[in-house]
Amino acid sequence: MNAAGFPLLSLLTFLPLAGAAIIMSVRGDDEVIARNARWTALWTSLIVFLLSLILWARFDTSSAAFQFEEKLEWLPEFGVGYHMGVDGISVLFVLLSTALTPLCILASWESVTSRVREYMVAFLVLETMMVGMFCALDFIVFYVFFEAVLIPMFLIIGVWGGARRVYAAFKFFLYTLLGSVLMLLAILYLWYNAGTTDIPALFQYQVPHAAQAWIFFAFFASFAVKVPMWPVHTWLPDAHVEAPTAGSVILAGVLLKMGAYGFLRFTLPLLPEASATFAPLIFALSVIAVVYTSLVALAQEDMKKLIAYSSVAHMGIVTIGIFTFNQQGLSGALFTMLAHGVVSGALFLCVGVLYDRVHSREILRYGGVAKIMPAYALVFMLFTMASIGLPGLANFVGEFLVIVGAWRVNPWVAFGAALGMILGAGYMLYLYRRVSFGKITREDLRALLDLSPREYVVFAPLIVLTLWMGIYPQPFLSFFEASVAALVARHEAALNLSRLAGM
Repeated sequence: MNAAGFPLLSLLTFLPLAGAAIIMSVRGDDEVIARNARWTALWTSLIVFLLSLILWARFDTSSAAFQFEEKLEWLPEFGVGYHMGVDGISVLFVLLSTALTPLCILASWESVTSRVREYMVAFLVLETMMVGMFCALDFIVFYVFFEAVLIPMFLIIGVWGGARRVYAAFKFFLYTLLGSVLMLLAILYLWYNAGTTDIPALFQYQVPHAAQAWIFFAFFASFAVKVPMWPVHTWLPDAHVEAPTAGSVILAGVLLKMGAYGFLRFTLPLLPEASATFAPLIFALSVIAVVYTSLVALAQEDMKKLIAYSSVAHMGIVTIGIFTFNQQGLSGALFTMLAHGVVSGALFLCVGVLYDRVHSREILRYGGVAKIMPAYALVFMLFTMASIGLPGLANFVGEFLVIVGAWRVNPWVAFGAALGMILGAGYMLYLYRRVSFGKITREDLRALLDLSPREYVVFAPLIVLTLWMGIYPQPFLSFFEASVAALVARHEAALNLSRLAGM
């Protein structure tokens, strides 16, 4: 129980598993099972989302402390317990996870026709793991959720993906798992020396200077793959291309944020000296990622692969912001993560709309779509403009703050981040022009139907969020303002203490 006597975070985390159990208990012919599975998954995810709105409404934005905490003894003799809680850094990612899940289920309503029950169960299990990871305040509990996310996503890609789905699923699984083994060793080191895996307690533990570099690279091995940072990003385009549309939405919207969240939650507060020492390395890798993957995106002929490479570039801007260690950069990184989760998810849904009708993701397969599907073209244009950072839309605010924060540290790094925005405008507008404008060269495109009522329902909340975050970002910035200020102050105090000790 938390202070209010109600285990809200545990309910948010494990309620999807109850929905999955109900789906698995359904009996009947295939049509009945599929129909009940869809509706059960949808209602379960909607209830979870409504509960997360209670979390949002009752969250105290003026406090940097963890809120809605729940504690339960698990392995007390080893200093391991079930500890849940959220602060300004994690609370909005819980909402992002719970908001995207029902939209993904709606987006899969007609496109997934085989093994529907198993598909819906996989998505509900995935929601449990995502929410649990952002709420966990014990390192072992976090690690369990952090790694368990791989299992349902592996199945979603490997079972319901494209022609090369098995290759993409195994590549995704092996890349992300191998890096996490080193993180587990770092967790064991911290437990052995601090005597606990409780995250707030570990924040009070001073990691020895000699060990910080080794632990930093152990964390880096796991988080960099999850972001993903260059050059360990190669699993992402394959996973996106082969995943079903909803799988790509969750992958881009939430799972890519896991690595950046790890840097914010653990690397900066636990390893301040190593973080400052290796920040130039992070900047170099991030700028390379921003520029290189933007150029690679320009050369793509597959829509999903182009958007996948754009995600690597956007996450490069996020890692630049994180390692600026100032209020503007960190706030910009968090805001960019949220905005990217909304906009990139919407872009993959836009690709899915065309794929469901034509069964092709090749850019050259289209042309003149705006003449046949004007409403779709308008929605696609909105999210394209948001992706390139047009003022008044979601991505601009976060990327602008990152550039301001980076300028205070190194103007060349800020220039690299800004160059990514310029290149982003190039490849996204190039994509939009080839798909939406020009002559209709294929007769089968003339028969395409515009957005259905179900697709309007899927896009509507994403449109509202994109406009809201761009026009009036303060309600979102206020959530993590106090937590970011506390993180910056803790980081600066640790560095000052280290300098005094070295004198």
